[in-house]
Amino acid sequence: MTSENTVNILATGLSDEYFMREAMSLARAAECLGEVPVGAVVVLDGEIVGRGFNSPIGEHDPTAHAEIAALRDAARTLGNYRLPGCELYVTLEPCAMCAGAIMHARISRVIYGARDPKTGVHGSVVDLFGVERLNHHATVEGGILADECSSMLSAFFAGRRRKTQ
Repeated sequence: MTSENTVNILATGLSDEYFMREAMSLARAAECLGEVPVGAVVVLDGEIVGRGFNSPIGEHDPTAHAEIAALRDAARTLGNYRLPGCELYVTLEPCAMCAGAIMHARISRVIYGARDPKTGVHGSVVDLFGVERLNHHATVEGGILADECSSMLSAFFAGRRRKTQ
């Protein structure tokens, strides 16, 4: 491996962590509003073009997931409902609804933090991203800052359980 390839690999890893930390910052904003702490950013050519965080409680909207909000923001920013070449960073493995939106938006790459054993569709429950018959396929990578993303969610739900006891 040449030193140029090593630099490219390191740069990709660093940028994945950088953008995941941006998504985590949005997740903390959701938590401050009493929402489940999930955040997402859409990135095109190294620039954030869309941001979102969970807000179904406050918005009274079951579709107000972080991914959907970030996709909507990116679509407005870019002036197109298709987002080819864009990457989506999200702190939690996407659900079926969000995976469908990701596919319809033509996102090229999805990077998530924590796995979701109850509703995750990148192998935790099912693998919608691997269904060959679907007409769009994003590259999906999980586990970026997984421990930090998972800890944020665990602490949130532990706090909720303490309040109800």
